[in-house]
Amino acid sequence: MSMKLLDLPTLLQNNPYPGRGIVLGMSPDKEHALTVYFIMGRSENSRNRVFVREGDELAIRLHDERKLSDPSLILYRPSATVGNHLIVTNGDQTDTIVSALMEDGSFVSALNTRQFEPDAPNFTPRISGMMCFDQEAASIQMGLLRAADEEGLACDRLYYNYPALPGVGRFIHTYETDGNPLPSFLGEPRQVEIPMDAAAFSQSLWNSLHPDNKVALCVRRFHLQTQSSQYWIYNRHTR
Repeated sequence: MSMKLLDLPTLLQNNPYPGRGIVLGMSPDKEHALTVYFIMGRSENSRNRVFVREGDELAIRLHDERKLSDPSLILYRPSATVGNHLIVTNGDQTDTIVSALMEDGSFVSALNTRQFEPDAPNFTPRISGMMCFDQEAASIQMGLLRAADEEGLACDRLYYNYPALPGVGRFIHTYETDGNPLPSFLGEPRQVEIPMDAAAFSQSLWNSLHPDNKVALCVRRFHLQTQSSQYWIYNRHTR
């Protein structure tokens, strides 16, 4: 039984505050992997960021260094490539995953050493994704580290494994919607449509994020045969 693919721009339009979001998927022609990462913010500190490309990876930088109040949860490496693994996360667990893979560990073993962010009362989930590819097949792994109780005394560690199907992506984000405290993501990563036109898709996603809360968005199209990338980056602040 086939599942109906959801329209990602519509999902974003209907959610004033999904927080940070990750999409991993495959182009309809099966020639490209597609990764999406966006960040949103309600505080001046969270909004004081921009995305930049450094080499073949995404980096987060400050828009105005004079306004920095706490860098601990806002500055991190959001993406990395290790061999045939594309990694995207919403925090410094990127480094944990990279270290594990370099030492013959795994995505799951790395995340089993981590938990949600220490930002009570929200206890922001750590969301992570990894796409693995070769000439035969490609797969997607996603992880959600979420507080199991209101006090943040325990951690749900939820892992998902999917085949990378043509024209299909998986979408996970930190918050169900806006709130105080912010409600954590619930359920399984959404199954969304990945169109052929990555440029138009990128613009549509940026336009769909709430104008008051969006901070930055990056779409990366990775050519599986040549291992070359194209980037579309949008920022709240010009750099």
